[in-house]
Amino acid sequence: MVSVVNVQPGSPALIEPATWRDLNALRNLEKVCFPKDSWPLWDLIGVLTLPNVVRLKAVVDGGLVGFVAGDVRPSQKLAWVATIGVLPEHRGQGIATALLRECEKRVGMPAMRLNVRASNQAAIRVYLNNGYQRAGLWEGYYQDGENAVIMEKMLY
Repeated sequence: MVSVVNVQPGSPALIEPATWRDLNALRNLEKVCFPKDSWPLWDLIGVLTLPNVVRLKAVVDGGLVGFVAGDVRPSQKLAWVATIGVLPEHRGQGIATALLRECEKRVGMPAMRLNVRASNQAAIRVYLNNGYQRAGLWEGYYQDGENAVIMEKMLY
């Protein structure tokens, strides 16, 4: 299933399933969006191939500009946003929101959680604007010792 998101007039973003063929583009996106925390190659291969993962990409003009992965955990009755990112030149156009909402629809779980750097106020605003609430804090979660804010949204 492909969803079309109007990013700006004349330049729609397509939200569609990601596959292992997106590995190189995803690797680049991770390095650009998360310079301190980009995932190693094996983790990227896993997120693109393992079962129980909803993986979606945002495509503009044929290129991957955004990505989200939802890790579905049926035994916990929730899903985690494992990663979400949009290339800087495509931010502020609703792509992250579109990826997040489409992922929420596809996980089939009653709740979705995510964690975000405490200093990433722009991302926290996106999550708050999309119905997520602060649910906790992981102290020293990131490699450099920064805390992660845990956020949660009830989906149904």
